[in-house]
Amino acid sequence: MKTFQTDDHQHPHAPNRFAVIPLAEKLKADSRLTGKNVRVAFLDAGFFPHPDFAGRVVAFHDVAGEEPSFHAIREAAGHHWHGTQTVAVCAGSGALSGGVYRGLAPAAELVLVKVSDGGRISDAAIEKGLEWVLENREKYRIRVLNISLGGDRDASFRESRINALAEKLVAAGVSVTVAAGNAAGAPVIPPASAPSVLTVGGFSDENQFAAENFELYHSNFGATIDGLIKPELIAPAMHVAAPILPGTKDYVQAETLSMLLSLPDYAFRIFLDEFWEQAGLPDYIGFHGVDSARARIEEILRERRWVATHYQHVDGTSFAAPVTAAVVAQMLEANPALTPPAVKNILVATAQRLARHPSIRQGYGVLNPSLAVAEARRETHFLGRENFGPPRVEGSKIVFHHHDDAARSVFLAGDFNDWKIGELAFEKHGDGVWRAAINCLKPGRYRYKFCVDGGRWTEDASHGLKEEDGFGGFHSLLVVE
Repeated sequence: MKTFQTDDHQHPHAPNRFAVIPLAEKLKADSRLTGKNVRVAFLDAGFFPHPDFAGRVVAFHDVAGEEPSFHAIREAAGHHWHGTQTVAVCAGSGALSGGVYRGLAPAAELVLVKVSDGGRISDAAIEKGLEWVLENREKYRIRVLNISLGGDRDASFRESRINALAEKLVAAGVSVTVAAGNAAGAPVIPPASAPSVLTVGGFSDENQFAAENFELYHSNFGATIDGLIKPELIAPAMHVAAPILPGTKDYVQAETLSMLLSLPDYAFRIFLDEFWEQAGLPDYIGFHGVDSARARIEEILRERRWVATHYQHVDGTSFAAPVTAAVVAQMLEANPALTPPAVKNILVATAQRLARHPSIRQGYGVLNPSLAVAEARRETHFLGRENFGPPRVEGSKIVFHHHDDAARSVFLAGDFNDWKIGELAFEKHGDGVWRAAINCLKPGRYRYKFCVDGGRWTEDASHGLKEEDGFGGFHSLLVVE
């Protein structure tokens, strides 16, 4: 065995066994981008000082005051695992795997906000956490916030204090990624139901590269109380490598089992007799032959989802969201001038739908890091909230927006003009945004789409109010009251 050491972490490490595809390979991400000079905040139950993000935590806040100092935490507790894993999935260096299981933003600086109290997370605690981030965003230069948790109840974004705070953060320049939840058929609730946040559902790549075999995860999806369709996109929610919480029983057992498997046969029997109990093996394992005992250890590692000496594979939209946050950090590294609306627009425009699965469950489709970063680099305009969002009334007109620098023409069509193409043209402005205006309509509910370059139909990416169109996409909905 070899020894790995950081300032506060030293013990023997067995050679790693890598059983799931690393994130950068899964998503074909650009490994040259690391989230450098970007600060990402996390709202979660708790965090533990882990070698995978040692030296990059610039601020820590505990809304309950249970743990006033992050670096003073020495003993892992039950509320630490979730936040530790979400941070590592986004921004871990993969130090305990030789860099194999690093996140997509391994150089990002981190702001950690603990919102549990006695292990429980309440709406009031989430609100306090969001308030702290809002108040301290400039002090700590926070550009991205990941939230892999949800409130206690559903509510309109017009009534939810959690959603109101999330909207304020986006307006203040913070891109917010939120886990959709893990209950297919259940509604998306605050803060995932806030209009301006990027709500992330999940998919499973079945630990392989063939996209035709990808399956949807059982994420929350569908219309919110306000009729907004969520999630906007999907990211890996199964077979994602994350650290085992240091110092726990699982950590010791995974280390010991991995050590045993790394030994040659002549040493295996000797060490098995000495370490079977520490490894969590039954006492009768000593009566097995070497091959049989090795097979049993392999079986245990698969059952416990331990994919390397100090890593397990995890599942849930709690991990799809920080993967997306890492891509946002890459985009901001590539182009620091991007605003949250521009970030969201690029992510949904570059996502790719899984053809075999309904759009209502995947939004715009699978997160595509390399395309998103490429578009981020190409964006030369400073685009604020006024360039995005639902159609809005300006005087006697209803104004629509669409951002696509590469488009040669954009036309608006919908129920209000009997879906006639070529009648309602957008004009391209110097800021890279296409704008169209129509006369105000009678009260009612109108479906519409944009026709780009004479043949590509797309829904309004800036407007969450929509319905399935029966062809694998959505009609955007304009409600006039």
